[in-house]
Amino acid sequence: MKQFSLKGFVLVLTLLLTACGGKNGQASHAVDVAVETTVGAAQIAPQYAEGFKVKYLNDGVRLVDIADPENESAQTYHFALVPRGTKPASVPSDYQVVETPVRHVICMTTLQLSNFIALDATSYVTGITSTRHLFNEKMNEQLKNGQTSKIGIEGNFDTEVIINANPDVIFISPFKRGGYDALTETGLPLVPHLGYKELTPLGQAEWVKFIGMFIGMEKEANELFDGIAHRYNALKEQTAKATERPVVLSGEIRGGNWYAVGGQSFLAQVFRDAGADYFLKDDTNSGGMNLDFETVYSKAANAQYWRIMNSFDGTYTYDALKRQPDVLLEDFVAVFHPEMASPEYKPTYYHLLK
Repeated sequence: MKQFSLKGFVLVLTLLLTACGGKNGQASHAVDVAVETTVGAAQIAPQYAEGFKVKYLNDGVRLVDIADPENESAQTYHFALVPRGTKPASVPSDYQVVETPVRHVICMTTLQLSNFIALDATSYVTGITSTRHLFNEKMNEQLKNGQTSKIGIEGNFDTEVIINANPDVIFISPFKRGGYDALTETGLPLVPHLGYKELTPLGQAEWVKFIGMFIGMEKEANELFDGIAHRYNALKEQTAKATERPVVLSGEIRGGNWYAVGGQSFLAQVFRDAGADYFLKDDTNSGGMNLDFETVYSKAANAQYWRIMNSFDGTYTYDALKRQPDVLLEDFVAVFHPEMASPEYKPTYYHLLK
């Protein structure tokens, strides 16, 4: 069995810059998303992301509905993004108003922060949680000069620091561990960012458009994502021609059991798009699960590849990698189907162990 390792394991969560649920608001005001609003902003129309949808009203209001892409929670969230300084009468009563573009935000996860980094918009970020795996030069400089503050960790946030960061919104991950009671008390809008729950690489990546709406960078977000999607789909189309599909084992031992993600997970989708079969491809779960050794052995004894994770060697930076899922896919294609890799290819995240 060949083994390949992931360099910079934490970034697998962030490289996937990343519509269902919710109420539609007042249909009488709705306009087609292909038409420019009165504020002249580019339109956001998610194609792959299942966790948010947008409806445009005639007066520049955007109704944003957010729901769990995995349908594990029935909770939905509704926000009305309105031009700053206006009070449109068309906003439905069950939508929380957020004036845009926002000026300052707090990010709770690395994936959220990666969207701002990809858009070269870190100046909006005045608060973050952990800096353990933060290598972006601009963000580290902002922390050093006080432009961005560390607000603590989940369950132990520093409310005073949060208030001093003066955010217009706080992006949260409501289905994770939580600890948001202190944030609720601030009265600030808590906006769920559910990119991490998307089941496809392009779905997760498309949440960069979600961030673009809040900071007035819809055009830039659309262009960025279009480039990612074009490269990813081109690689996917190429691997569809592969006559052999190697089997890939992925997971790790935890407390005597094997922990792996299900066959409908994000990772399984990447393997499929790279021309390989995940060893649990027929499983219907999307999240992680514990398996006994016998189950893993019976399904993966003849796997040709084993995906393992280790810490990176050398200097690992956000700027160098750009967190694009097309790069991740190209790494997998080069591993599974080296004959399809370009002669100039050099691995970014994954490489075969010698």
